[in-house]
Amino acid sequence: MNSNVHALNRGTISKRVAAGRPERADVEAAFRTIIRWAGDDPERPGLIETPARVVRAFEEYFAGYGQDPTLILEKTFEEIEGYDEMIVLRGIRFESHCEHHLAPITGKAWVAYVPSGRVVGISKLARLVDAYAKRLQIQEKMTAQIANTIDEVLKPQGVGVILKATHHCMTTRGVHRPDTDLVTSRMLGCFRDNPLTRQEFLGMID
Repeated sequence: MNSNVHALNRGTISKRVAAGRPERADVEAAFRTIIRWAGDDPERPGLIETPARVVRAFEEYFAGYGQDPTLILEKTFEEIEGYDEMIVLRGIRFESHCEHHLAPITGKAWVAYVPSGRVVGISKLARLVDAYAKRLQIQEKMTAQIANTIDEVLKPQGVGVILKATHHCMTTRGVHRPDTDLVTSRMLGCFRDNPLTRQEFLGMID
């Protein structure tokens, strides 16, 4: 898909989201309702500015909806002297939110690929992780989205993605298991087909 199509799709999505997006005042009113429901007074001095603060925080938490992840990887470099070994960016910290409870998910991502004639700036890999993390998520889907996007845009020999995260929907509520984390992986191309490549990647995980 070329950049013009990406731009058109992004514009269409943005217009659709904007058309159904409530006004800021309505969102702040909703948070005031939640505060009342919780049993407090949203008009008391300590809480009167809280709804506006929460809206600003949510804009940051969910900034990924305003980004097209494929465009992040659009600029690549082809002068790589034939480099065709594994590239791994380790320990990319991310914060996300569970789509079932809106509870925080905090963790790290390990992203690897074996290039096929071109590479991308390493900061773009971190930005790609953030673009998907800053949405309502489940970890399994986010893992697949990161790997699939790299595979689609860069068309490398293979892609490997591993996410390790703590989910507050089970550490601070529900079953209350604070010492647990979830590990998910997605292997494509040579990472799936070649056990030695996969093992090399797994050996780089902290």
